[in-house]
Amino acid sequence: MRLLQRFFPVVLISVLAGACSPTLDTGPVTVARTSNITLVKITDAGAGGITSETVYSEKAVAQALPGFTTEGFQSATEDRTEWAIGAFNSDGFQVLQVYKGNGGRVRAVHGVTHHLQGPNGERIGMTFAEVGTSRRDCRVGRNLWRGMAICKADGSKNVTLVYAISQYAGPFDRLPSNDQLREAAIQRIIWTAP
Repeated sequence: MRLLQRFFPVVLISVLAGACSPTLDTGPVTVARTSNITLVKITDAGAGGITSETVYSEKAVAQALPGFTTEGFQSATEDRTEWAIGAFNSDGFQVLQVYKGNGGRVRAVHGVTHHLQGPNGERIGMTFAEVGTSRRDCRVGRNLWRGMAICKADGSKNVTLVYAISQYAGPFDRLPSNDQLREAAIQRIIWTAP
């Protein structure tokens, strides 16, 4: 049963990552608007207890996130698919994806569930308009995140918001119109070590 609890979130995240493709109809994730549970807060300092000093290992990540379990898996970043450490809550659902950096430390943490908050209260599923993101703080995604909007979180140096644009059919070398962008929904909240 535990294996199924762990396998399902990885499959679900894989499906959602695929749903981030600009050619699929993803629609906004509405669960973010109904959830008051915050398991992890992502700020410039880190993601929960994970900081730039955290060693990249399942044990160290689990120690930085009391009550979480960890397990390795493969996931897509903007430029490639790579191994990451998944951090799972007590129900076995994946909350974070942790990526390896130089010197054996954590390079980045991707928040992938509505049960976390960004530095300004952002949650997965919130729209560009709801967050109030400025177009000038965004760039168009490339490679595996082609056509998505990659935006700096307001007032943050190390936190990025990744927005999927529902039914966006391109062109993929620039951001969509303001009307389309306003409806884009956050798919990931990313902390990157300074």
